[in-house]
Amino acid sequence: MQPRIDFYTASPEAFKAMLAFETAASKLGLEKSLLELVKLRSSQINGCAFCIDMHTADARKDGETERRLYAVTAWREAPFFTPRERAALAWTEALTRLSDTHAPDADYEQLNQHFTPKEMVDLTVAINAINGWNRLAVGFRKMPEA
Repeated sequence: MQPRIDFYTASPEAFKAMLAFETAASKLGLEKSLLELVKLRSSQINGCAFCIDMHTADARKDGETERRLYAVTAWREAPFFTPRERAALAWTEALTRLSDTHAPDADYEQLNQHFTPKEMVDLTVAINAINGWNRLAVGFRKMPEA
C-alpha cells in the first residue's frame, strides 16, 4: 500500500480540529488503560495499521501487558478483562460496526451496568474520536514507521 496524501499538512485546520477533539475526549475522566483498549479494538476492526501500532505502543508505555494486548482481538473468550472493560469493548464494537449492529440493547445494558450516564457519553465520544482517526489514516493510507 502506498500513502495517498499527508492529511496532517493537506488541511492543517481539519487536523487541528481532530487534535482538539482527541484532546478533549482524553480529558473526560475515563481511565487511560481503558481508552487504549478501546482505541486498539476500534483500530483492529477498521484495519488501521497506523493506529494499531500507535495504540499498542502507547498501552505498553502505560504498563499494559503483552498478554492482554494480544487478546484484545478475542476479548470475549479471554479471561484477562474486567466486566467494565468487557462492557466498553462490546460498546466499541457495536458503535464501530454501527451499520451492522445498530447498537444492540444487550450491549447498552451491559454498558449501563458498569458506567455512569456521564461515562457512557464520554466513552461514546472517545469511540467517535478513534473512528474518525481510523477513517483518516485508512482512507489516506497513513503508514506506521517500519
